[in-house]
Amino acid sequence: MDGRRQSLTAVDRLVALSCARSDSRRTPLSLHFFGAKMSQPTGTTDVSEEGGEDDVLRCNDDVQRENLITPQPLPANSSVTANPHIPSVSASAVLGESASMPEGTPICKGFDFNTTLGGGGGGEAAILEGIINSMKTTGFQATNLGMAVDEINRMRAWRLADVPFREGIDDEELRDPAVRSKIRARIFLAYTSNQISCGQREILKFIVQHGLVDCIVTTAGGIEEDIIKCFEPTFMGDFKLKGKDLRKKGINRIGNLLIPNNNYCKFEDWMAPLIVQMHDEQDAKLAEWAKEVAKGEYENGELPDRFAWTPSKVIERIGTEIDNEESVLYWAAKNKIPVFCPALTDGSVGDMMYFHSYKRPGFVLDINEDIRRINDLAVQCYASGMIILGGGLVKHHTCNANLMRNGANFSVYINTGQEFDGSDSGASPEEAISWGKIRIDAKPVKVCADATIAFPLIVSQTFAKDLEGHKERTKGTTCWLDHSS
Repeated sequence: MDGRRQSLTAVDRLVALSCARSDSRRTPLSLHFFGAKMSQPTGTTDVSEEGGEDDVLRCNDDVQRENLITPQPLPANSSVTANPHIPSVSASAVLGESASMPEGTPICKGFDFNTTLGGGGGGEAAILEGIINSMKTTGFQATNLGMAVDEINRMRAWRLADVPFREGIDDEELRDPAVRSKIRARIFLAYTSNQISCGQREILKFIVQHGLVDCIVTTAGGIEEDIIKCFEPTFMGDFKLKGKDLRKKGINRIGNLLIPNNNYCKFEDWMAPLIVQMHDEQDAKLAEWAKEVAKGEYENGELPDRFAWTPSKVIERIGTEIDNEESVLYWAAKNKIPVFCPALTDGSVGDMMYFHSYKRPGFVLDINEDIRRINDLAVQCYASGMIILGGGLVKHHTCNANLMRNGANFSVYINTGQEFDGSDSGASPEEAISWGKIRIDAKPVKVCADATIAFPLIVSQTFAKDLEGHKERTKGTTCWLDHSS
């Protein structure tokens, strides 16, 4: 063995010390030579005296806890190991370890458009399906998008029959396999207002029109923008348009979309009389309630139920009154899909209620009844799924409802929020698991992407795929058996 093999060179020692101090995430090097520990030659400096090897070994312990692949040394006959001009530490740092991947590890490979040539590609639908099917092995957020498709298809296909009957825990009426096969997961769909402002509205309308979800959560803009579009369109603009110029022209910008003030005026002309009408109905029902109380004829000494408008009741009324098949809320009302918006007053509707309160005080909007309603929907199901586009209020409100049942079984987030600032908008599914908002045995997916790009692709391979077949499979199903009757 030559002199290089008998002792570490000065370069070796400097590299080892530098790596130990500068980057604890690197594979530990120390005094290893291609995987084999060398003895410390006489007369050479011990790196550990400077804290180097101790640091490296501590790093090694941390890395080993995370390492799922067993490292392997380079072969002794390697051209690198045989080259005396390459410092041993540098060689081991760059090429010193190798490992075979576990059997069955997916191979990174994207979609090959050559398969569509020659007329044998099966058409545009087959091309789209092929692209999205390949995303799981494409890498980065394409992989997460492919996983989101799988997660949504799982929540849609789930039946209680997939879960064994639990003796002493489940109600006896759930023993029958035929009953269990008719119980499906309750699906919550949440989206921020910009998803209605943009062309995503048509995607959402399709889902609601065909009754493919069970509960919706949105913001005030998600309510009013849907109705505004029934009167006037939203226009394409540009992200770089000057705010002061648009303000002078009475045009509002949402990203690269433009909404003239006149659109809101038409909405207010339609909505203001409806608020008056709902106020009249409230007062009439409260008068009837007062008469019942005055009679003193009520059971168990309890006061009769007192009517109050809630955000979800107002939204259902709006959907019924608009009577326009282009509206998401129209289809939600028609299909009896509740729409929750705890911040209904945070927008144009709130502006009108503010103005109305000066003309006629006393209109009441009860959010407490709605929180009971959405939480009960989460509790009263045997499995639940969440699809959340965006963050903020809609994300937390949906997750918090599912906390009441110890977490959702299936979850898909699509947003661009990040965790570093501690915001709930950017919080990962793992954080939600820590709160009990997602089950600990769930396989949630977050797609870090603009939902206007990701969600239509996902819908094409989930809700829009085999629509009639899905309707047939879900005919006669339910999310909950009412045990009170």
